[in-house]
Amino acid sequence: MTVAFWCVLIALFLPYLCTGLAKFSQGKFGPRQNHDPRAFLDTLEGFAKRANSAQLNSFEVTPAFAAAVIIAHNVGNAQPVTLDVLAVLFITSRLLYIICYLADWALLRSIVWFIGMGLIFSFFFVSM
Repeated sequence: MTVAFWCVLIALFLPYLCTGLAKFSQGKFGPRQNHDPRAFLDTLEGFAKRANSAQLNSFEVTPAFAAAVIIAHNVGNAQPVTLDVLAVLFITSRLLYIICYLADWALLRSIVWFIGMGLIFSFFFVSM
């Protein structure tokens, strides 16, 4: 299995890291809130709300990243090491994105998001 495929696995779990931060950072999530966790998440503010937003964005972008990696591997025109480097850069961009979201650095977060989307596009470009 290539590094790029391992990065897909990492990307699949990043939203759950954000979920944990959203639910447990304020110390208010418990068995009672677990009956309707989405309603609980809607009541969050500040850091916890930003962690939930990072979770939602991570769920949105992960399918595009996974598809890009799989398609690039199947086309087979790119060197595997190139795909691995792009995948590691994407995961790095996602970690930076989450940090920026949690720190409430909106402009930097948007820049990092665009870089991540450019990296997804790059999988298609290098596979042509």
